[in-house]
Amino acid sequence: MRIGSYEEFAKCGKKFMEFVGSLLQARGDSLLETCELLLYDYEDGSELYMNRWICHAVMCKVQVLRLAFSRPLHWFELESLPLISWHLTTLVLFMVELSDSFVDFCSCLALEHLEIDHCLLPSVNRISSQSLKSLSIIGCCSFGSTFRTQLHSPNLILLRMESIMGRVPILERMLSLVEAVVQINSTNDTCECEDGDYFGNCSFEECDGCYGVADDTDNCVLLQSLSQAKKLVLLANIEMIIFRRDLKWCPIFSNLKNLVLNEYWCVPGDLSALACILQHSPVLEKLTLQLFCKGPKSKVHIKGSPDPAKRSTAISEHLKIVEVKCEVLDEKIQNVLEFLSKLNIYSYKFHFEGSVEGLE
Repeated sequence: MRIGSYEEFAKCGKKFMEFVGSLLQARGDSLLETCELLLYDYEDGSELYMNRWICHAVMCKVQVLRLAFSRPLHWFELESLPLISWHLTTLVLFMVELSDSFVDFCSCLALEHLEIDHCLLPSVNRISSQSLKSLSIIGCCSFGSTFRTQLHSPNLILLRMESIMGRVPILERMLSLVEAVVQINSTNDTCECEDGDYFGNCSFEECDGCYGVADDTDNCVLLQSLSQAKKLVLLANIEMIIFRRDLKWCPIFSNLKNLVLNEYWCVPGDLSALACILQHSPVLEKLTLQLFCKGPKSKVHIKGSPDPAKRSTAISEHLKIVEVKCEVLDEKIQNVLEFLSKLNIYSYKFHFEGSVEGLE
């Protein structure tokens, strides 16, 4: 069942709302495999109808539920009631304001895939699900600015958390995690107090940016829970402190084989953050550095490999490929290449927009 369209959302007035209500009432409690509610520019007072539709879909044992609402400067507010379903497997939310009770998915025993896109979560203290396998929090989702939301999903396999706003959520232990993409660019997670420094060394214990981590003995916000993954993409703006402060309690990434980092890990000049995570990745096979470029595409692509006869003890003995992607070979890139050379990573091949040059 679909109401609305991805390509052209219908403008929803009262008559349309009443028509949909009658349609749902006429079909009774017949089982629903998929329900999509895609509404644009709905009128004030329509929320009551829309919440009823959602309740009806859940009552009809819907398995896949997609809710997408678009209205200028307005997020659809779901009823502050727990979502209870033994049949729902996939839930997609777009432009929705979420409450603590709704994101407690303990009563959704079959829920495995959750996507939260352009949503508001300013008052959500915890997102909880025992059954989730895949979680995406994308599209500038906004969390609280004075506390950290806790994410409890111990059986998660795939995690994607990009372009969030507010305090970065605390990830609880995820022992089944295989792959994660985490991009941190929140302006709320910088240390602005006089006692703080570049690495989050802050003596002011009420500083929410540097502290604000409850019930966690090692104080890690992200890295400890990501430590079981086989593939990691870790990106952040240089001003952010979260990854760097986590490195003070850096875990061992015992399964990590593929690691993608950006320039965040290559400053300051000693590249201490990059060195730390490499030392804690004993089975790493491939390292990719995306430096000062947007995304994986770049004008310059450099590929190198360690010298088997002179392999550094500071890197994984399994490391085979090191890639550096950038827009221009400037002093910053040269500094990174010099650091890699100290780890005996040579045999570079340079790609410049289609051309290939080798350098031993």
